Amino acid sequence: MSEYRVTNPYTGEVVKEYPTATDDEIRAAIERAHAAYEPWAATPIAERAAILSKAADAFTSRSQELAEIIRTEMGKPLGQGKDEAEFSGDIIRYYADNAEEFLADEVLQTASGVQARIRKSAQGVILGIMPWNFPYYQVARFAFPNLMLGNTVLLKHAPQCPWSATVIAEILAEAGLPAGAYENIFATNDQIGELVIPDARVRGVSLTGSERAGAAVAEIAGRNLKKVVLELGGSDPFVVLSTDDMDAVVQAAVDGRMENSGQSCNASKRFIVLDELYDEFSSKLGAAVFALQVGEVDDADALVGPLSSQAAADRLREQTAAALAEGAQVLAGAIADSGDARFAPALLGGVTEQMDAYREELFGPVGTVYRAKDVDDAVRIANGTPFGLGARVWATDPELALAVADRIDAGMVSINGAGSEDYDMPFGGTKRSGFGRELGPHGMEEFMNKKLVVAN
Repeated sequence: MSEYRVTNPYTGEVVKEYPTATDDEIRAAIERAHAAYEPWAATPIAERAAILSKAADAFTSRSQELAEIIRTEMGKPLGQGKDEAEFSGDIIRYYADNAEEFLADEVLQTASGVQARIRKSAQGVILGIMPWNFPYYQVARFAFPNLMLGNTVLLKHAPQCPWSATVIAEILAEAGLPAGAYENIFATNDQIGELVIPDARVRGVSLTGSERAGAAVAEIAGRNLKKVVLELGGSDPFVVLSTDDMDAVVQAAVDGRMENSGQSCNASKRFIVLDELYDEFSSKLGAAVFALQVGEVDDADALVGPLSSQAAADRLREQTAAALAEGAQVLAGAIADSGDARFAPALLGGVTEQMDAYREELFGPVGTVYRAKDVDDAVRIANGTPFGLGARVWATDPELALAVADRIDAGMVSINGAGSEDYDMPFGGTKRSGFGRELGPHGMEEFMNKKLVVAN
């Protein structure tokens, strides 16, 4: 059986299979991307933008079709799949519309008075290793700023997402992207480590995925002196210090934890609440979680669908079972073995620093609630994991909220529900959540050659 196959998590049925690439096919893809690089980088920015704008339009106009594909690949409810496809189009259009400004020379004010500027240019072939949880969005935020910059792209998608990977490549070809500028490769992990990353023609690597995958890729890239961008796991805190609208805070907690069936690196996973608010918050959040149901395949508006695979559900059951065995309690929902990829939403309490669940990422619709005795204790709990991707802070005192945001060790902090995820805001973390940034102007700079040019 091929490594690249579509298994419908609603039914367990293998729907499609795609052949894994041979070593010779991988080498040929690298050569095509390398050969396409100089002509593509020399293409005027306006022409590159016109091509990518057509691709953006396709993501918007074909959003229903694209949503149906990823519903079959990884279980995403149809409404969320359409939103993802359309948002991917927005990302592409953002870079097409703003590339002229982002790539303009930066004039330096020098002490000596010589004329100096930074010329911003591409570097060559960039490898992207992308995950299954957002099959279009993750590719859009990596590939399209690099294509707009003038780099060419090798894209290794998750083995369970070959259908969406194929359609992305087709959209780009239909938009007029030159052959070789975007190469979809169905490679094994061994081929990536032995053939692709060490190849001198590949200039950098961007990976979104697990800590384990990030460490492996970074080690190989480091040996070969390649730059990497890593967006890894997260166990984001949701800190409640004060509020004059608890219902709105609870709804934000539900949405922040349960969207995409809880399978988001930057989902709110740990709810840290001051003692005087804990009972009201946990009671209302528990009731909201208890009311949630896992949607079926025809439920387009479901917040929660099945997990992406049987393996993902089994892993989450193992983690939650271990936490309960160590003394955690189920505050809402039920941890039950359904025998398939469905996992009922649940809320845990009583998780202590002695438990693995205190430090682990629970990747699915399970939240944990912590009681904090004061602000300092809330910050201590918030920073008490190896991760540092995002965080949310709720407080009626804006100065206190900002002060706490400054103390949280994370790459992104949202205060009182302000959105921190959009195409013009940089996305990325610190600690074991990785390094580097995607989206916004910064997302075009990671694999950019910022060449200093000085003239008298």
